[in-house]
Amino acid sequence: MAACNIPSRLLTLRQRQRFTCLRCQWNTRRRASTYTNETDLSEDVVPDSSLLAPQPSQDVITSWDPVRRSRSRRKQLPPSRYKFRPPRYYRGPLHPHQPPPPSSPNSRLFIPGPFSLPRLQQTYTSTLAPDLLSLLYTHHPPGTLPGPSGQRLRGWDNTSPYHKNRPLRGPRGRPNLPLMKRPITFRNIPRLEKIVVHHVIRSGENRDSSYLHVAGMILQAVTNVRATVCKARHSIANFSMMKDKTAMAVKAELKGEDMYCFLSKVVDVVMPRIKEYKGVSGGSGDGSGNLAFGLQPSAVGMFPEVEVNYDMYPPKMIPSIDVMVCTTATNDRDARVLLSSMGIPFHGKHVN
Repeated sequence: MAACNIPSRLLTLRQRQRFTCLRCQWNTRRRASTYTNETDLSEDVVPDSSLLAPQPSQDVITSWDPVRRSRSRRKQLPPSRYKFRPPRYYRGPLHPHQPPPPSSPNSRLFIPGPFSLPRLQQTYTSTLAPDLLSLLYTHHPPGTLPGPSGQRLRGWDNTSPYHKNRPLRGPRGRPNLPLMKRPITFRNIPRLEKIVVHHVIRSGENRDSSYLHVAGMILQAVTNVRATVCKARHSIANFSMMKDKTAMAVKAELKGEDMYCFLSKVVDVVMPRIKEYKGVSGGSGDGSGNLAFGLQPSAVGMFPEVEVNYDMYPPKMIPSIDVMVCTTATNDRDARVLLSSMGIPFHGKHVN
């Protein structure tokens, strides 16, 4: 111990070498693989720990040859043992071969991206979200709770003896109750959830499949998402509709990067070019934070993807599209404030 306190400059070269060797021997002397009895172990190690298991003999170590063992098998292991990619089908949580998580590049469900950050999404994160929090914030002093909500179901006026003990009725004009308004905080700032773009095929166009193909190609070019065909749910002979066979509409559901890119094109390119455009109707919401508006065929032709190849589409077959914007807001007022901040104009009476 006294040798450790001696300055190194006072030691001779021979003493330095001897001191270094002693220190190396002290650091490498005690290893987990060299423990042979319980007295060498720490008090934290369980007596029946695997560290106390006897080491394999030298003969076992020398005779271990995995290559010769694999060659001596009469039947090879399943092909999935030799494949780098995961199995094609998921065989349950107890199967020995489990697929990697979808975030891994080796997974069959891996989707690369995002490769860019849309300008509208970046503006929402940096500017619009703090502004919406300031506009819609509801303050409750510490230790207080918001007041009780009013009666949501309709009662009976007791003008008839049959009204007694009847259950309350649902809201007027709708089968379901609207969403309850929650206080806006930094945890639930309204944001875009998804956008659904669809086109309904008229009854006269069902007989000609070219309308369906043109509508699907335009929706795919405009939204960057492959359009899906919606079939009829019921059979109606007067309208020549057959269940699960007659095509009624095409739709495309946008999320993430495609959603912001499509909305920015509508706000910055299409809407300013529409002549005498008043804006979206103030009563176009469903009461739960979802708004909808439509674009005529002349407006659909103003999208850059359609305008650059306008001659490829027959003018009479360019479809009109309906755009439904789904947000996380619980009422139409908060949804209109969100879309107004993104540049969508509204006109008429605002219905909440």
